[in-house]
Amino acid sequence: MFKQFKKVAKTTMLFTLAVSTTLVFSNGAWAAKDAKMQPTSYRTVAEVKDWGATITKIIVNLGKPVPKDAITKDTFKVYVERSDNRLVNSFVEKGNRKVTKAYVSDKNGNPVKKTGSYVVLEMEIGPALTLGSAIHYDTGSGFNGWNENQYTITQQKAIKTQSGSISGLKIETSSGEIRKLVDQFTTGKATSDGVTLTYASYAPAKDKVKNPLVIWLHGMGEGGTDPTIPISGNKAANFASKDIQSYFGGAYVLAPQTPTYWMDGFTGFGDGTSKYEQALMSLIKEYVAKNKDIDTDRIYIGGDSNGGYMTMLLIRDYKDYFAAAVVACEALKDSLITDEQINDLKDLPIWFVAAKTDTVVPPNDYMIPTYNRLVNAGAKDVHMSLFDNVVDTSGLYKKSDKTPYEYNGHWSWIYVYNNEVSKLINGKKTTMMQWLASKTLN
Repeated sequence: MFKQFKKVAKTTMLFTLAVSTTLVFSNGAWAAKDAKMQPTSYRTVAEVKDWGATITKIIVNLGKPVPKDAITKDTFKVYVERSDNRLVNSFVEKGNRKVTKAYVSDKNGNPVKKTGSYVVLEMEIGPALTLGSAIHYDTGSGFNGWNENQYTITQQKAIKTQSGSISGLKIETSSGEIRKLVDQFTTGKATSDGVTLTYASYAPAKDKVKNPLVIWLHGMGEGGTDPTIPISGNKAANFASKDIQSYFGGAYVLAPQTPTYWMDGFTGFGDGTSKYEQALMSLIKEYVAKNKDIDTDRIYIGGDSNGGYMTMLLIRDYKDYFAAAVVACEALKDSLITDEQINDLKDLPIWFVAAKTDTVVPPNDYMIPTYNRLVNAGAKDVHMSLFDNVVDTSGLYKKSDKTPYEYNGHWSWIYVYNNEVSKLINGKKTTMMQWLASKTLN
């Protein structure tokens, strides 16, 4: 199974630092002695999409205001070289990125009404367009990591301003990066009995009420010691989005990270134990103790794949601690769950998710028999969503035959992050997040 997990771990996607700037100006344009001229540079903007973190646009600092109608998508050419310093040969790929939209903006990338000193270049992205990836999967370690992206923005057409024409710009200096949602998380680490786990966490705005806690456990490719990877390798950062937060009235989000794999057991990989279980539970309790306004009656646990395996262990061994659980493509074999454990779990609200096309943890060996056993044991609030496959639901990405782009069948977590899992409960269509937010221990 270990090799099978590595084979499908996502090649998702750090954008970083570049080098120098060359400016050449045409007649009537800026002169180097112009005291108002500022150095040119760029910032990358990454967003976590269904397939992982992707650089969606660049904010270019031109150093001087230009009219809002002076820029088109053909004004600049964008070239990038991707590399991963974890590799012996760090080079990954290079090429030109397609600019799909360009406009004059303020320093934060917002369109301006008249003039601005910045230009936003939006670029083509997609699940199969790796040139925009902000994260790279290292087949040697089995982990994702932020990669380095060196951009070169070269001017192709003159920019007309009231003071003359600007041409010949070549911009290669990075002034930083923006990682949407990811930047709203803080990071930390905790050690218990010699085992150190890192984590990313999000805190809602302070209010006068206690807030629930959503804990999410990552899959195999997001292990390591950079806790931003578990929320960027796939769309787990979305738990901090306005949409999902609205269901909970503001929720804490905790995303712990193992240095290896949650499925590392005491006798083998995925043996029904984990070397990290005690340390993980210690981290969770420590985090709750530090944040006094967490509602301890509304602590929710969830995870996908390796993280789904770890979720099953935690609710098996600490079932009275959690108000509900969400488990996507979980990897604890049904044969490792005893009838006594099923009986203990039947009263805990659980929602299972998987796709029929999952060949990594086939639902017939994992989710389906476990769900059936819980129902037969008398479970009243245990649900299962079994999708035919995993496809793009945005309508933006399609296969050559114009049908929706299809992801690996193991990636059923996509439906969870987008809150696209729902069913009729008590005669009413209920989304997973609605259901989860309603659960309480008392």
